[in-house]
Amino acid sequence: MPDSDDERWLVVDGRRWRRTDPLLPTEVVDALKSHLGRARSAVGIASRRGDTDAVAAARHRVGLAKHGLGERGPAWWDEPEADRLRRAREALDELDEIEGTTSSGAGDVGGGA
Repeated sequence: MPDSDDERWLVVDGRRWRRTDPLLPTEVVDALKSHLGRARSAVGIASRRGDTDAVAAARHRVGLAKHGLGERGPAWWDEPEADRLRRAREALDELDEIEGTTSSGAGDVGGGA
């Protein structure tokens, strides 16, 4: 459990951003961040094309990745470890399904559902 706000928040240009959940295994964080990068790129591409449906779909993927990382949704430091791991695994599984990919077993962390 983080002892200070410095472990929970990152401040950039005076704006506070929630840090990624430090409990998550590296391979899960890497897979979620990879999805996040592709989704953010897709938002930009769809926006430039004026494709509002594609923008909404890409933003949904951004939101899933951010929730999986613990950067949105319930504060990770207030949740039990099992819930945090389950949230990340479910987000990763859903993103993999949307993109038709797998994350080399990274979604299998944290035991059963």
